[in-house]
Amino acid sequence: MLFDGMERSKYKRVPRRIEFLQGFALSDAQWDSLCIPINLAFFVRSSIEGRTLALYPSPAGAVESSLTLEAWNAIVECNPRLRKMQSDVEALLANRVGKPNDAQPAEYYVAPIDECYKLVGLIRANWKGLSGGTELWTEVAHFFDSLRTRSDTERVERDA
Repeated sequence: MLFDGMERSKYKRVPRRIEFLQGFALSDAQWDSLCIPINLAFFVRSSIEGRTLALYPSPAGAVESSLTLEAWNAIVECNPRLRKMQSDVEALLANRVGKPNDAQPAEYYVAPIDECYKLVGLIRANWKGLSGGTELWTEVAHFFDSLRTRSDTERVERDA
C-alpha cells in the first residue's frame, strides 16, 4: 500500500488481482499485425520508454517483439479496459496456444507483471528440443488453469 497511487515513483506496488477478460476482442488479423512468432505474449506499458512493449516467452527468456502504435491502438480501441492498466506492473497476458486449430479458445488476462515473468521462467526452465516438449506444454496448461482459478472474471466493455 505504501506505493499505491505513486505513478512517477521509483518503486511501484505490483497488484495481486488477476482479471480474466471475458469477451475480449482480438481478431486473427490483429494478432498477426503484432508480429509475435508464438501464441503467448504479454503487453506492458513502460513508463520509462513511454510506450507499450510486446514480449513473448522463449527458452532464452522474455523476447521483445516490434509493436507498432497503430496495431496496439486498434486493440485498445476495441477493449477500453486496457486503458486502465497500471504502467510497469500490470500487463495484458494473451494465451492463444489452442486458438490456431480451435482446440481451445484464446484467453486474455490483465495480470500482475510477476505472473507474466513466472510464465517466462516456467518456459525457460522446462523447454526441451525444438518445440518445448509435451511436458512443457502440460506445465503451461497448468499455469493457465491456476491463473483462471485465481482470477476475477471481468466482462469487457466495448466501444461501439
